[in-house]
Amino acid sequence: MSNTPARHPSASSLPRLGGAARGAGLEMALTLIGALALILIAWAAPWLRFVLTIALAKGIAVLGILLLLRAGQVSFGHAMFLATGAYTVAFLAPSVPEALILLPLGGALALGLGLVVGLFVVRYRDIFFGMLNLALSMVLYSLLEKLYSLTKGTDGIRVAGLTFAGQSPPRETQEWLMFGLALGLALVFGLLVRAYLASPMGQALKGIKTRETRLEFMGVPARRVLLFAYAFSALMGGVAGTLVAMTSRHVTPLLAYWTSSGELVFIAILGGAGSALGPFLGAVAFELVRVYAAAQLADAWQMILGAVLLGVILFAPGGVWGILSARLKGRAA
Repeated sequence: MSNTPARHPSASSLPRLGGAARGAGLEMALTLIGALALILIAWAAPWLRFVLTIALAKGIAVLGILLLLRAGQVSFGHAMFLATGAYTVAFLAPSVPEALILLPLGGALALGLGLVVGLFVVRYRDIFFGMLNLALSMVLYSLLEKLYSLTKGTDGIRVAGLTFAGQSPPRETQEWLMFGLALGLALVFGLLVRAYLASPMGQALKGIKTRETRLEFMGVPARRVLLFAYAFSALMGGVAGTLVAMTSRHVTPLLAYWTSSGELVFIAILGGAGSALGPFLGAVAFELVRVYAAAQLADAWQMILGAVLLGVILFAPGGVWGILSARLKGRAA
């Protein structure tokens, strides 16, 4: 038997462990409270059910932006994966109306596209990474707009009627099913992203942002780490696109336009990149502000959104998540 004494956590490490545990508990508590709040809002205000479903779908897509931000990269063309998932539904729904089949198909096709695009773009960093994604997204947008015989151009495609487990429920039941599906997938992907960021591969993303050369010297292939994160983000973008298409029942090339990608980055900044909960906080806040701003000032709602983003950047760089966590931790202290 070895006489080497067992190692115990040092006194200085105990506060850090306790702080991490409290942070995880706070995040889980806020997640459960938020999910219950969304369900209550969807029940009390049925007209907001559609808005909240779209917000949850966009939150899933923004989780992919969060992964790339951890590596210090920003994609200005991530809406191409959203459009891939959405057009998968639009093209296949007439022959395959089952929502539970279309959902994984949209995600799988987006994942395949993400792997192909990722093999190319992960060779670049910073502004080159962002602009290459933007260029490829605009190529997809142009194809969707010009191939009128296939995509109906800017008019878009009306999504055919869907079934759920072989059933065709009434409209209100279908709205609840889509809301529940979006909420369930948001929870699942949120937990997956949280676990991924805490894993060694997720921690390596921070190394790409700060000391990529040192990461390579340690034997960690930075390109493979970034490619995995990029493909994972593409998968989430595709799933989000299928949810958007099945909820709105109408798909247009604007889903791949640069403004749609800008929306995702906007939401990521608004929600905060410090937690997997941030993208959903930002998405819900974004959609609610847009709905109410458009209702009050139909010709100036973009200005209100811009003012909100400017305020967040200047006064709350941690986003909505940063504000909530700071206040709750302050009360606990």
